[in-house]
Amino acid sequence: MNNHAAHEYTAKDIQILDEIKAVRLRPGMYIGGTDRYGLHQCLYEIVYNSIDEAMAGCCDRIDITIHEDNSVTVTDNGRGIPTETIPGESITALQAVMTRLHAGAKFSEHVYGVSSGLHGVGASVVNALSSWLNVEIKRQGKIHRQEYERGIPKGDVEITGDSQDTGTSITFLADEKIFEDIEYDSDMACQRLRELAYLNKGVGIALKDERNNQERTFYFDGGIASFVRRLNRNRGVVHPYPIYVSAMINSTIIEAAMQYNDSFTESTISFANCVNTRDGGSHLTGFRSALTRVFNDYARNAKLLKDTDPNLTGEDVREGAVAIISVKLPQPQFEGQTKARLGNPEVKSQVESAVANSLALYLEQHPSEARAIIEKCLTAAKAREAARKARDLVLKRNSFEASTLPGKLADCSEKEPAQCELYLVEGPSAGGSAKQGRDRAFQAILPLRGKILNVEKAAKEKIIAHEELRAIVTALKASTDDQFDSSKLRYHKVIIMTDADVDGSHIRTLLLTFFFRHMMELINQGYLYIAQPPLYRIKSGKQEFWLYSDREKEQKLRSLKSDKVDIQRYKGLGEMSPEQLWATTMNPANRTLLQVQVEDAIAADQTFRMLMGDEVLPRKRFIQAHAQSVRNLDI
Repeated sequence: MNNHAAHEYTAKDIQILDEIKAVRLRPGMYIGGTDRYGLHQCLYEIVYNSIDEAMAGCCDRIDITIHEDNSVTVTDNGRGIPTETIPGESITALQAVMTRLHAGAKFSEHVYGVSSGLHGVGASVVNALSSWLNVEIKRQGKIHRQEYERGIPKGDVEITGDSQDTGTSITFLADEKIFEDIEYDSDMACQRLRELAYLNKGVGIALKDERNNQERTFYFDGGIASFVRRLNRNRGVVHPYPIYVSAMINSTIIEAAMQYNDSFTESTISFANCVNTRDGGSHLTGFRSALTRVFNDYARNAKLLKDTDPNLTGEDVREGAVAIISVKLPQPQFEGQTKARLGNPEVKSQVESAVANSLALYLEQHPSEARAIIEKCLTAAKAREAARKARDLVLKRNSFEASTLPGKLADCSEKEPAQCELYLVEGPSAGGSAKQGRDRAFQAILPLRGKILNVEKAAKEKIIAHEELRAIVTALKASTDDQFDSSKLRYHKVIIMTDADVDGSHIRTLLLTFFFRHMMELINQGYLYIAQPPLYRIKSGKQEFWLYSDREKEQKLRSLKSDKVDIQRYKGLGEMSPEQLWATTMNPANRTLLQVQVEDAIAADQTFRMLMGDEVLPRKRFIQAHAQSVRNLDI
């Protein structure tokens, strides 16, 4: 039957929303979502406006206060948003900035040479998504004020007093009708504010949290060189001080800092106009190209590489490097409002030229440090060659990435990756229960034997030779590191399922370390999960309850009237029958899965390094600091 008549589509169905309503209807288009990340993005958008003043050389102090009601105030000592009427318009500059998308001075190089607020939507979006917002401007000897409610002005701009200072202060309360939760995480905010202070040396950024009466201030004269030293603070370093690069090419300000440590992993973080470009871009490509070229040239000239030796690869020269690359440019081409990747093609050659010149000079002027770094790179090259031989040996037997799937893999019949799940299960006993309890149509089971290798302390050839890791990579088919190819991935849900005890937690951490270090895109693309098996089964009469912590167990026991209660504690997944494992942990209708996400790659990198690396003292301090929490932890 044709239903067109019932659903007639005419011009009256077309809605033209004003800008405020459009933002409130589709907030995810502007701040990424309405979860905790979107909430904190609102805070950052206002802070970015103050940072733009700092990058323009007009501000050296930014104060952020989280009030008891979760409203936030951001104050800077910049020039202050203009409050006069825009020529040819009937609206003040302040109101235009606060209510109209793509309105602001960020499009003019005359006012802002560089800016993180490229799109001109930050303040107006935050205003639209706030229950209320008040803005106070100190400018031209006066204090100007205007109030808004859900993005709508409650009156005109008013002069409320005199002041010889300048600056902008914005206070807002995120709208509970928009956001899932309006409670800020001050630790999460501090991570970003600390970054901004490193990226803008000489600018003080303070966060005061009135909810717990804590205050933290970030100020770094050393800038990104101090940033690198912080990232390396718990590691053995190859040379005592970071290499620092600073240059300006065609209005692009380029800064880079790097220092090698004795690890096997690279940690390079890139920024453009103080925005963390998590997916890299042209500036990161230029930086890496310069490293490879300069280190090869120096090694050849210093006879550290023989004529018959192959060149060092990019992987060789980056092993153990901690680096920050920061560019500030007038017209950055970001991908979307979240600005995860820089696209300006000209920046690649600019960064490559600046880094190559400064790095070559540094190596000539610091021969002992240069030799130590080159020897580190040569060691990495030898390890890479050893890894290649190990891979070739494995290929002759059972390929690391062979077409033949691991013999112990119980695969599913479904072939569409988006519909398939792979459970990484601890031990053969649990693996047997999982194989019997699963839905064979879309659930695959890979049992793992014992604790896998700690890749944080292992060279590449050891990783390739490790049987359990080989089985995981072979089952997934997507390869590792720079060769990772998500289009080849056989499962779009990779689920770590370990026992709900300390050993299970350790195995889970070892697996997470492997994925974080060698399959990061699996996490970034949202394919990695953690299963939540129950810890207790309580049976009372004909009723059966599954509890996931000691606290839940105690609460349930208090709520039950009957004295006849049977309590079973599961030491491992293997103690559960296939039916129980399916009902509690594997059935999509009932199970709880935790998606693995990296909120802050810098903090995650430091945590993995501390917990899984060679340095004992930082780990000991962490355990001592969290001992009470561990004693109270529900496991």
